[in-house]
Amino acid sequence: MTLRPLFVTPVYEASLTTDRSFENFNHEILEACHSLAADDAAGRAWSKTHGYGGYTSYASLDDLPQRMSIFAELKTKLDRHAKAFAEQLHLDLRGGKLRLDSLWVNVLKPGAGHSGHIHPHSVISGTVYVETPPGASALKLEDPRLPLMMAAPPRRADAPQESQAFVYLQPAPGTVYMWESWLRHEVPANRARTPRVSVSFNYGWR
Repeated sequence: MTLRPLFVTPVYEASLTTDRSFENFNHEILEACHSLAADDAAGRAWSKTHGYGGYTSYASLDDLPQRMSIFAELKTKLDRHAKAFAEQLHLDLRGGKLRLDSLWVNVLKPGAGHSGHIHPHSVISGTVYVETPPGASALKLEDPRLPLMMAAPPRRADAPQESQAFVYLQPAPGTVYMWESWLRHEVPANRARTPRVSVSFNYGWR
């Protein structure tokens, strides 16, 4: 008897902590995120109107790599990882490239979360984590087959990770997660006493 693990859902995981001067880099990113949260009135207003518990620059600032050099440095690092992930996915880019379409800051306050969603019009999405205090939310990933399972029974609690309906990935500062943009994901409520800070991004095919 043979079981073939077909149509896998790969998730890319890496860490920036081995990069030169990571602690200084991460500290500068953290300061930039808090500075934006303090100065970006449009972002704070959008977050309040749309029920985002904390601050996100998602809808207010679309030029972070041009606006602040530390985000340009982050883009350079992420471009390298996106290229490696695309190669592992065996993507036929047909002479095109994966290009960073958007990059935004998330400062998630205690008790807040981000409900399940996908990232349309992108190829690869992901997040790099800047500050993850004790109790900070994991990244919750959903089995993309879930809406099609119909009358299927639930999986046993001791099922291996690849057979679970939901997988929780717990990041640390410097962790980079990337996934194909159709993969539904969410951020459960932040149980930390202080904000969870991250930078999310999308890559498109151009």
